Amino acid sequence: MIDKRLLKEMPKAKVFIWKQVAMQWIGMLSNVGMVFMFAYLFTSMYKKTLVIKDLYIGIIFVVAMIVIRILVTKKASTYSYLASRDVKNHLRKRIYKKLLEMKNSYTQHIATSELVQLSVEGVDQLETYFGRYLPQFFYSMLAPITLFLILVWMDWKSAVVLLVCVPLIPLSIVAVQKFAKKLLSKYWTSYATLGDSFLENLQGLTTLKIYQADEFKNEEMNKEAENFRRITMKVLTMQLNSVSVMDIVAYGGAAIGSIVAIMGFLHGNVSLFGVICIVLLSSEFFIPLRLLGSFFHIAMNGIAASNKIFNLLDLPQEEVEKEVLSDEECTINISNLSYSYDGEREVLHNVHMDIPSHKFISIVGESGSGKSTIAKLIVGLATGYKGNLRIQDIDRMHLDDSSFYSRVMYITHKATIFKGSVKDNLVIAKDGLSEEAMWNALKQVKLADFIKENGGLAMFIEENGTNLSGGQRQRLAMARALLADKEVYIFDEATSNIDMDSEDAILDVIKGMATKKTIIMISHRLSTVTESDCIYVMNQGQCDSYGTHDELMKQQGIYADMYHRQADLEAFYKEEA
Repeated sequence: MIDKRLLKEMPKAKVFIWKQVAMQWIGMLSNVGMVFMFAYLFTSMYKKTLVIKDLYIGIIFVVAMIVIRILVTKKASTYSYLASRDVKNHLRKRIYKKLLEMKNSYTQHIATSELVQLSVEGVDQLETYFGRYLPQFFYSMLAPITLFLILVWMDWKSAVVLLVCVPLIPLSIVAVQKFAKKLLSKYWTSYATLGDSFLENLQGLTTLKIYQADEFKNEEMNKEAENFRRITMKVLTMQLNSVSVMDIVAYGGAAIGSIVAIMGFLHGNVSLFGVICIVLLSSEFFIPLRLLGSFFHIAMNGIAASNKIFNLLDLPQEEVEKEVLSDEECTINISNLSYSYDGEREVLHNVHMDIPSHKFISIVGESGSGKSTIAKLIVGLATGYKGNLRIQDIDRMHLDDSSFYSRVMYITHKATIFKGSVKDNLVIAKDGLSEEAMWNALKQVKLADFIKENGGLAMFIEENGTNLSGGQRQRLAMARALLADKEVYIFDEATSNIDMDSEDAILDVIKGMATKKTIIMISHRLSTVTESDCIYVMNQGQCDSYGTHDELMKQQGIYADMYHRQADLEAFYKEEA
């Protein structure tokens, strides 16, 4: 019922847990004080010895106990919040740090949607575990023992009966724990699967409508939702049954203890004061454990989520001594490079490429030929390759990422545009940028006039740049890349899915950069790479051929065939227009 790994991970939270237990214990003692005072006053009334002074003292005492109870309850709530806050902050920072270490390779182990659910709702589930369940667990052990030591002097028989009945509640919890753990694991898996499908279908809704596959996906999601509903109902049934069992044990145990005390009173073995105290405090033996049971299933759900979180945090991270780039020119050499995403089907096989500095190099090929995978391996977004991939004669896996990214810029057609001003999106490129430099970059990508008309550098950009067109987003990303002023630029389909004017503007910038930077351009559109110093043609994961545009056209191979087909299509579209 206690996850040692979780406790070990959260040393600060343990302090707040013990403080909360102390507050609960003091609150229980205040309840005992009120019961004792009530029993004393009732006994005095029964014996006709009660005086007005005792009544006033009793009222003042009860009010004082109530005030203490209020104060410690408030303090307990504060400590509960502090414990859960520390846990959530700690785990989310750990997850974020792990993702920074793994980069995009985390997608090989866990879906992004499941990761979001773990980081948000999964971590929130642990709020109950640390803020309510653990303090209640320790308090539930402490409260019955304290009450036993208090009541045993009044009637040892009823005190023993109450104490013996108390363990029946945790025994019932333990009985369902094994079943609950397995069921809640299935519940969380089903929940994550449903969330994954929902996110994927939502993002691809336009595509599904175009291909009229939305009804099919709707039926798939209905089946997953039905499976999730069934598991949820099983969880609720289990919770209801276990709560019923705990209620029977709690109220039954309190009743038995009270009956024993009353029988003792009738036989003259227990005083009136004692029987009143035992009857009124008998439920206090069981209420803490009964409350613990109500937190148990939520806590178990949190533990199920924490197991998945720890599975992510425990993913092996290869520890190698990282090297840094020297001041020499940044060259890239690839030989016998092979790679597989799943460890079975190779997407790259024995690829050879030489990328010298200050050259315009292009990598082309049909979709799925492996050209983007090469870019991901170079920038470190995919790891675990076979063969040689060397930057400045340093193996990429042994190269420090900070050193690499200080010299290399990677731009895709999905560059992230952040919510905020245009200036906010540009200043992240490089420290100490002037507004003049920003405007120069915007002019180069032919975006300056639009920005000026809409508020200048203070123009507000919505999240993901939704108030910009696709071409404008890409040109803003290109301006940011220019301001970074790197030695090597890798453009991975940077001009795809944008309008012709934006594409021409970006291509003009790339061609201008090629005179003083190393350019690696990955493109499926061959008309954009004709001026390259060298073009590598990928085909089914292998480098089929390489050379300049003219050399490849003379070979009459795959490149020439692709070029002619694309030229015919472009001519056809121009005629249609």
